[in-house]
Amino acid sequence: MKNLVTEEDVRTGLKTYIGKMLDFGVAARDIHFVVSSGAALSHVTARITKGLRLLKYVVTTVTPEQEGALALPYVDKAFVVDMGSANTKISWFENGSARVEDTYGSKFYEKNIDVATVVREVKSKSALVPASLRSTCFIIGGVPYEMAKSVRRDQEPFTVLKSAEAYAGLTGAKMKSGTSIYQAVAEATDCRQFVFGYDTPFTIGYLLSLP
Repeated sequence: MKNLVTEEDVRTGLKTYIGKMLDFGVAARDIHFVVSSGAALSHVTARITKGLRLLKYVVTTVTPEQEGALALPYVDKAFVVDMGSANTKISWFENGSARVEDTYGSKFYEKNIDVATVVREVKSKSALVPASLRSTCFIIGGVPYEMAKSVRRDQEPFTVLKSAEAYAGLTGAKMKSGTSIYQAVAEATDCRQFVFGYDTPFTIGYLLSLP
């Protein structure tokens, strides 16, 4: 998304980016581009998507509901929080189907929304998670990644996050806002085990859903 000023910049940049995947041995037919609901709001993303389609690549834009459903790894044991910049998806399986609640993302401060409003809504949405699924939360997204990275041991595939208070030292508006969302979920559900998976974004669920 950097320095893509003209359509030619987009085309050249994408060819270079895709070329690295082809050099690695990935067949062109196996390359899929998935646009998250948050990323789809960006004007730059629209230009990139157009460029990819002109190059005849598959581009799929997913809704917040689809993101939440695709991120569900353990349907009968936990719930999932996907904390993006533009929105946060809280999802779980209920009566055989996925249920997704969409709320504020970790960049809510850019819209001049106060923390109290965000915390109140996040708690309200989180409180809908069934009690039987609240013991464990699988959490993904940029802010949770930074939290997990700070305490990761070697190359473990999953990291159990510490409480929100433990990340008070992480700086930046996005980190502080994301921590507020994390704490709101924890308080509303009384969940004690938030697990970050390094290889479990919703795109993995998308790929597994392909025929």
